[in-house]
Amino acid sequence: MNSSNPRRLVDEILRRNARNPALAWRLFKHLLSSPSAPPPSPSSIFSLSGALAHARLLPELDHLHHLLLNLPHSAAPHCLTALSLASSTAGILDRALSQLQSLRSHFPSHAPPIRLYNSLLGSSLKANRPDLVEALYKDMLLAGVSPDTYTFNLLMSSLCNSGRLDEARLLFDRMTLKGCQPNEFSFGILIRGYCKAGFSLRAVELLDGMERVGCLPNLVIYNTLISGFCREGRIGEAESLVDRMRKEGLFPNVVTFNARISALCKMGKVLEAYRIFRDMQDDELGLPRPNQITFNLILDGFCNGGMLDEARALVESMKESGFFARLENYNIWLSGLVKNGRLLEARMLLEDMVRKGLGPNLYSYNIVIDGLCKEGMIFGAESVISLMRNNGISPDTVTYSTLLHGYCTKGKASGASRILHEMVSNGCFPNSFTCNILLQSLWKEGRISEAEILLQKMNEKGYGLDIVSCNIVIDGLCENGKLDKAMEIVDGMWQHGNAALGELGNAFLGLVDDGNDSKKCFPDLITYSTLISGLCNAGRLDEAKKKFVEMTGKNIAPDSVIYDTFIHAFCKHGKMSSAFKVLRDMGKKGCKPSTKTYNLLIWGLGSKQQFNEIQNLINEMQEKGIPSDVITYNNLIRSLCDGGMARKAASLLEEMSKNGIMPNIISFSLLIKAFFKTSDFDAAQAIFHGALTTCGQKEVLYSLMCNEFSMNGKLLEAKELLQIAFERGFSIERFPYKHLVEELCKEQRVDDAQSLLISMINKGYLFDPAAFLPVIDALSKKGNKHEADKLSEQMMDMATYHEKSKFVNSYTQHGEMGPRHIKSKQDSSRGSDWRNLLHRDDGSGVAMKVLKRVQKGWGQGSIPSPRPQNVDPFDVWESTG
Repeated sequence: MNSSNPRRLVDEILRRNARNPALAWRLFKHLLSSPSAPPPSPSSIFSLSGALAHARLLPELDHLHHLLLNLPHSAAPHCLTALSLASSTAGILDRALSQLQSLRSHFPSHAPPIRLYNSLLGSSLKANRPDLVEALYKDMLLAGVSPDTYTFNLLMSSLCNSGRLDEARLLFDRMTLKGCQPNEFSFGILIRGYCKAGFSLRAVELLDGMERVGCLPNLVIYNTLISGFCREGRIGEAESLVDRMRKEGLFPNVVTFNARISALCKMGKVLEAYRIFRDMQDDELGLPRPNQITFNLILDGFCNGGMLDEARALVESMKESGFFARLENYNIWLSGLVKNGRLLEARMLLEDMVRKGLGPNLYSYNIVIDGLCKEGMIFGAESVISLMRNNGISPDTVTYSTLLHGYCTKGKASGASRILHEMVSNGCFPNSFTCNILLQSLWKEGRISEAEILLQKMNEKGYGLDIVSCNIVIDGLCENGKLDKAMEIVDGMWQHGNAALGELGNAFLGLVDDGNDSKKCFPDLITYSTLISGLCNAGRLDEAKKKFVEMTGKNIAPDSVIYDTFIHAFCKHGKMSSAFKVLRDMGKKGCKPSTKTYNLLIWGLGSKQQFNEIQNLINEMQEKGIPSDVITYNNLIRSLCDGGMARKAASLLEEMSKNGIMPNIISFSLLIKAFFKTSDFDAAQAIFHGALTTCGQKEVLYSLMCNEFSMNGKLLEAKELLQIAFERGFSIERFPYKHLVEELCKEQRVDDAQSLLISMINKGYLFDPAAFLPVIDALSKKGNKHEADKLSEQMMDMATYHEKSKFVNSYTQHGEMGPRHIKSKQDSSRGSDWRNLLHRDDGSGVAMKVLKRVQKGWGQGSIPSPRPQNVDPFDVWESTG
């Protein structure tokens, strides 16, 4: 080395080879091995170790660590500091901590700089290691290093992330005592922590204190607060903050608007959110333009609100503006279609994604599979699994568990066993969640012996009985009315954990391990919720209250679900004063009542026609910032209708619209029934047309109107609606076609009745053969033998197919995603009474004579009878090895 500054030469060599860490390392070792080589500078060590760390050359990094320990005492601490700092910056936390430990143990008199501690604290925070954050802070104080504002900010972030807000606030208050002044980041961290935990009002107190220490709130802090208030449903407070922002010269950006839109959508006020969305698109208003998140929020809001037509129009708009190009957009739309029963459309969307090369991911397929399974369309779900395999995506545990749950729900034992076997064969082993799905299915069906076998197999496979398993058993007992046994087991769990299941009988003894206290399953909130709900449903309210006291005595804090369970039970039994005591107790215990809580109370008051008290409750909801929803209004409509005030109830529809709440089918159905009850047919018709405009051409609305017209003697109006149902391809199972045909015949309108039958036949409906009998009787009485015989022949054909209707229904539900309208044209006609009608004693016996003549003439033979079907036994572990 001829240079007058050898250290600068080393630094230059390392700098030039920074892009080739391996070569730089070899050169460094060569230079360091020279007896005349000077110690490297901390900056060269930082550069070299940073390059090695980013290239993940970990053995070389460890070797460097060893070499630095042998440097002269004057250079080693500074180089070790540089090494640890570089490792921490590169995210190699374990190495960085080890290097700090070497620095602290070999050179105790050398205090590491605050920069190193802050870097390590930040890396520990990113790694979600609050334990390391606390240990580093303690070591820092032991080393005599004074924290700075950045240190306190990191510590507060860690405490807030762990939910330890009180400790974070205490640290914040101590900053000035330690000579550190909080900055806007300090305030922002604590404000975000409060808002995330649902304490936005406490966060505002911090905002008010910022100016006192010379900190000005920025847009990020305001957006955090506004988002917090919106999530809590405190729209008024959020609006006040927006006004405050403007006064301070800060203008809302797209994040501010997205927070408001998100909150409105979650509250069910999708139309109000959509109005804001449209305003953002108006150039003249000067508002922030909607971004990708805005579009996604509105799309998700439409889907969750059942507004499929609006969602579909938005999707088309997003495609035109380039906002519908990401997988996230497609997954939201997929989920929306599935939630609203558009499963065929969802399947087609999946295939369209594949064609366009957008590549549905595992989550996309699982969305559709879950929807199909919930609808009982298991074969359709399996066809989607075949599609995902063809596109190179393998099912995961969620996929198999969903399918398994679908088979269990349908009682398909052999199918569930096959899926379990396939799951294991494909290397996707069932977990405790999968086993609990099977256990819940068996237990709820009362198949105790098979549940026992499953429990044994779970133990053999290493799946211990967890609290979920125990809760499933307790829920099964409550569902089957065995409340005393359920309480006995819960009592035993406090002493013996899951071994308390032995109380079910000797067969369950030995299936559980009570030797390890750490593995015992003690009752939790779900356990008591299940038991209290069972007792309340059985009317055993005093015992439920005792369990509530026991639960709180065991330091298990009740949640709103348990309080709502009590409120519902008291309202159901007319004990409104007790229900209101529960509401007040919620407030005292710091458990915030929800919209559901108030809806239950409004329902209870409505059953007693206590309208003034209902209005007081609604006022209380508004004062507390608790939003009303469609159920709130439906309870109001129901109580007014029951009180004979249908027109006053109908006026609530306009109020709902003003408040951004969309009336649903129940809202309109209550009003339609109320107006029919008072024979106000014109008002019922007006509500019906309003329902079609708001909810769409729904089958349930047509069937309701048809039934009401039929029951009120408006036969021609009912017939007209039934004809529309035929044209729209609705299922006629819920339509009163049999009653309507019979009543038309009684009114001497045989031609109208016969035309209905012919329309059903021509449209391909499979319906109850009993519908033919009144027409056959009427035609025969009129002497129209030819038409009566023709209908009788058609009736015999229908009877043959009718016995196969269960098979037809099963095929159309489970087939390979067959068209939805095919399913709608099947009428299972549960409890068909056509055989009984054949033998009715009405004084004529005409239909029976006609049928015998037809059977003899056309050789139809005996009328077929349904055959019982065998069910495969459930042995879920048979093929799993």
